[in-house]
Amino acid sequence: MSDYSREVYRLMLERTAKNLEANNMKCFIADKKEDVLPIVKGLLFDGATVACGGSATLDECGIMELLRSGAYGFFDRAGKSREELETIYRAAFSADFYLTSSNAVTENGELYNVDGNSNRVAAICFGPKSVIVVAGRNKVVRDLDDAVVRVKRFAAPMNTARLGCETYCEKKGECMAFASGSTGMTDGCKSTGRICCSFVVTAQQRIKDRIKVILVNEELGF
Repeated sequence: MSDYSREVYRLMLERTAKNLEANNMKCFIADKKEDVLPIVKGLLFDGATVACGGSATLDECGIMELLRSGAYGFFDRAGKSREELETIYRAAFSADFYLTSSNAVTENGELYNVDGNSNRVAAICFGPKSVIVVAGRNKVVRDLDDAVVRVKRFAAPMNTARLGCETYCEKKGECMAFASGSTGMTDGCKSTGRICCSFVVTAQQRIKDRIKVILVNEELGF
């Protein structure tokens, strides 16, 4: 990619960062994914309790390896039974840090997240003392209308394929809402494997800088 293209994306990320800051969310901009790990390390402290949502972005940035390094009290979800996962989901609310990505970030300074179990969106809203969100430039959209479309057309189909969910979007590559002509935020299938159950917009925050957002000038995750 040319330097000109990267600069255009950088300007978009700077606009978005300014509006996130106006909504009381601390924002960082990383030029490439390798720059994310030092930022995250600087935010964590040795011995901190840490939980995370399922995220391809965190893995791509080397964050999962960091969390499993032994430096932190990590509530690791890997290889756990359903019963063990339920315990971890609840323990996450008392964690010092919760790390996740976001399904979309608007240039207006909002986070848009859609969940099936809802443990991830619940932790973003309340519980963990600090939330760290890492999002590639591919997740930045103009507004909430575009965020809704992004999830239905890209994030949900890709994640259902990754997780092996038997849903309409996993088979067709987009939400069935497009076929029915009804594309409201909550429109979709009635599958038992549906991952779009809770829809959360994170805007103005009461606790300043509880949420930290790292925007990356590369395409990451889904």
